[in-house]
Amino acid sequence: MTVAVVVPTYRPEPSDLLALVTSIQAAGLSVLVTDDASPATFDPALRAVEALGVTVLRHERNAGIARGLNEGLGFAFDSGASWLLTVDQDSELPAGYINSLVPWAVAGVGVVAAELIADASGSISYPSRLVNGQLITEEVMQTGSLWSVDAMNSVGGFDESLGIDAVDAAACLRIREHGLRVVLAPGVSLSHHLGNTRQVQIFGKTVLATGHSASRRTTMVRNRLKLAPAEFRQSPIHAMRTLRRVAVNVALGALVEEDRLAKAKAGLRGLRPGSKR
Repeated sequence: MTVAVVVPTYRPEPSDLLALVTSIQAAGLSVLVTDDASPATFDPALRAVEALGVTVLRHERNAGIARGLNEGLGFAFDSGASWLLTVDQDSELPAGYINSLVPWAVAGVGVVAAELIADASGSISYPSRLVNGQLITEEVMQTGSLWSVDAMNSVGGFDESLGIDAVDAAACLRIREHGLRVVLAPGVSLSHHLGNTRQVQIFGKTVLATGHSASRRTTMVRNRLKLAPAEFRQSPIHAMRTLRRVAVNVALGALVEEDRLAKAKAGLRGLRPGSKR
């Protein structure tokens, strides 16, 4: 099998982006960098990546991560790659990471992800179950995940109407609706920074306060509610778990984070049909 890589960027940290792209090239993989209308002050960072022989697509209008992910699908298809690794600009791929996912990229699988996400606040895991020797879950974060190019093309790619929030959740939902599996690579960990995330104890349970901005709260709630009917049809348990997580996230934004009033109002705006910000 052949793997291609896409790194969507927006205001990338120059040293981090260069290190990430260099590590991908060292693994012998083709990589596309697609930038979502970063200001001109980031030109030097993107030119440094181009100097490595990497294709960099620049956009003048900000449209969210889904557009870049779909450009990655096109890049993978044109390159003859059967799988696409999607990587955020602030993720770190440990040595051998990609090879640790490949054994699980088999027929019937739509996406493979690391079992654990190592965030600055601690280790984050997905709810999962073992089915026929595969560790199965309902959805994964797109960063560090290996997507079947054929599967994603058959489900229509990543939903650009969502912009940034829940794009990966929507893709996993479509994959499951088409009878394909969302698989975790056991024991594999990926380093990734989830905003300004910190872990908070509530009634003895650890939950995440993400620190996302007020405007992001609106789109997070709106997009999750948009997916909810289809999620309930596909997996009521997962749908309830997702809505509970969104409710907790909104509550934490209003209670324990900065700009609490603005975040509370933003969460309520997300409940209104057609709300944008």
